[in-house]
Amino acid sequence: MSSALFIEQLLNGLQFGIMLFLMAAGLTLIFGVMGVINLAHGSLFMVGAFACAVVATATGSFWLGLIASLIAAACAGAIMEMVLIRRLYNRSHLDQVLATFALILIFSDATRWIFGSFPLYLDIPPLLQGSVTLPGGSQYQLYRLAIIAAGIIVAVGLYFLIAKTRLGMRIRAGEADREMIGALGVDIAKLNTIVFALGAALAGLAGALVGALQSVQVGMGEPVLILAFVVIVIGGIGSVKGALYGAILVGVVDTMGRFLLPKLFALFMETSQAATVGTALASMLIYIVMAIILTMRPQGLFAANG
Repeated sequence: MSSALFIEQLLNGLQFGIMLFLMAAGLTLIFGVMGVINLAHGSLFMVGAFACAVVATATGSFWLGLIASLIAAACAGAIMEMVLIRRLYNRSHLDQVLATFALILIFSDATRWIFGSFPLYLDIPPLLQGSVTLPGGSQYQLYRLAIIAAGIIVAVGLYFLIAKTRLGMRIRAGEADREMIGALGVDIAKLNTIVFALGAALAGLAGALVGALQSVQVGMGEPVLILAFVVIVIGGIGSVKGALYGAILVGVVDTMGRFLLPKLFALFMETSQAATVGTALASMLIYIVMAIILTMRPQGLFAANG
């Protein structure tokens, strides 16, 4: 195994982790402020991908598609919150799970009705096509590096939004005591809608960015949603910082596990058997890591108010 191949897989894991962060950051914001378990967050990921693909195809501009993904997902999230979610704040988590699961079915069937069952395809913009040379001489896709850079920019932007702005102060206060900030005159309903739209926009951005690496299709958000929940449990429910660290950990562990474990088992097994066993164990690896972390830190890596 060459060092260049190892670095390439490590970067793949980092890129995967950054994509999970964009999903998990919005999800953990929504849960931290509103206490809502939103299973339909993956549908917002899909909305962003479809919006980007449609607008990019119509205009020939990936960048306009990217803007459309943010707007479409944010609008879908805001409408979702105003029409349904705000009626669930004082209901049990089981009611929230059932209602948002119904939204998954509605979004999936509506998308299938509008766009059909066939996948759409999104081209990488010319500016980000090509590759760069890694240490060791191998080539790495420039677009994947751009996703990593975009995720870092979003993480820094979220930090300044939450830590340095008036809106961020209200979000932090809402995580700690929603009733108190309501008594102090903050419009809780407006704050909830803004937070939900922000979280939805992040999910839509993730869908648009990933859409250029894979086909855009109905149901594409559900597998990512499961990993996003793993991320926020590992990082600490309600903590954006935890979502970043947890996402990178999950992305790197998952990618490197799928890369290294078959090679490890091949040292004392036949190649085909080693690939089967290694792949099966790699698919469980992130859940094993989650169990270990929660055993040592039940609250996750970072407490919500830490």
